[in-house]
Amino acid sequence: MDATAYTFRTARPEDDAAIAAIDGSFTTRTVFRVEAREDGFSLREVAVEPPLTKVFPDDDPQDEEDGGEGGDGSGGRAVFVAVAPDGGIAGYAAVSHAPWNRRLVVDDIEVAPAHRGRGVGRGLMGCATAFARQRGAGHLWLEVSNVNAPAVHAYRRMGFALCGLDTTLYDGTASAGEQALYMSMPCP
Repeated sequence: MDATAYTFRTARPEDDAAIAAIDGSFTTRTVFRVEAREDGFSLREVAVEPPLTKVFPDDDPQDEEDGGEGGDGSGGRAVFVAVAPDGGIAGYAAVSHAPWNRRLVVDDIEVAPAHRGRGVGRGLMGCATAFARQRGAGHLWLEVSNVNAPAVHAYRRMGFALCGLDTTLYDGTASAGEQALYMSMPCP
């Protein structure tokens, strides 16, 4: 099965429970190590044994309230879903537009494990890109943990490039010790 077997659309209120039920966890045999250099930083992919399994905590309700509408009341938020042939929700992408710097932020993107590797993430990112073009965004931007090597590889295949990092973003959370990688790509 490939992405052509899925339908991509804007989420509806009746999709909320299915979106919340998606298992966004992952298992990886590699992670990216951030290495400081005199003139900056570099990433080095390293093997981990045993493989690392990451389960994300439930979203903090405050996080969703802060998303707002891009701060300008323009309706700058959107959620897209991938509907599987059986009618179930296979994945979703939540995005927000920041008009001040023409950035479309991919706030969250998750694909259910049974649907990974089938182009669902790419299809959802296509929805995000179309929304970005409608809003006049110049680029798409996202944050991903250095331990989420499968996502980093997928984003790179989609055209994203590393544009920054934060070594302290996750301090004081269940993800303490991980680093936030920021990736962007021009809006095609």
